[in-house]
Amino acid sequence: MDAQDFTTLESIRKALTTTPLHRWLGFEIAEVDFANGTLTMICPAGGNAARFDGAPQAHGGAIATLIDSAACFAACAMLGRGVPTSNIRVDYLRPAGGELLVAKAKVIRAGRTLALVDVEVESDGKLVATGRCVEVSAE
Repeated sequence: MDAQDFTTLESIRKALTTTPLHRWLGFEIAEVDFANGTLTMICPAGGNAARFDGAPQAHGGAIATLIDSAACFAACAMLGRGVPTSNIRVDYLRPAGGELLVAKAKVIRAGRTLALVDVEVESDGKLVATGRCVEVSAE
C-alpha cells in the first residue's frame, strides 16, 4: 500500500474510498479502536454484494472481500501505515440473508514482520462467516 495516513478515523475512512471495489460494494468503517487494533466495517448485503440480482443473500466473494478489507484496515489502524494481505482464510457458516453485513476485525498479534487478524461477519445478529488474515507489517 502507498503512503496514506491511517492515524485518525477520518483518514482511514478516506483511505477506504480510494479503492473502487470498496466504493462499488458500499463498504463503510463504522468504528476503530486504534490502541486495541479493532475495527468494525459494514456493507449492504444486497445490491452489488448480492449473489445475483434480487437475491436475498450476499455473495461469498463479497463476504471474503469484506473480511480481507476489515482485517487490512484494522492492522493499518494499529500500525499507522498501509499493509498488504499475504494470506486469507474464510469459513462460511450460513447464508448471509440480512440487509447488512457487519465485520468485526481484531488484531491478534502485530509483530515485526507480520500481523495476524481475526474477523467475524454477522448478518441480522447471526454469525455468517469467520476469517483470519495475515498482513505484512514489515516496512
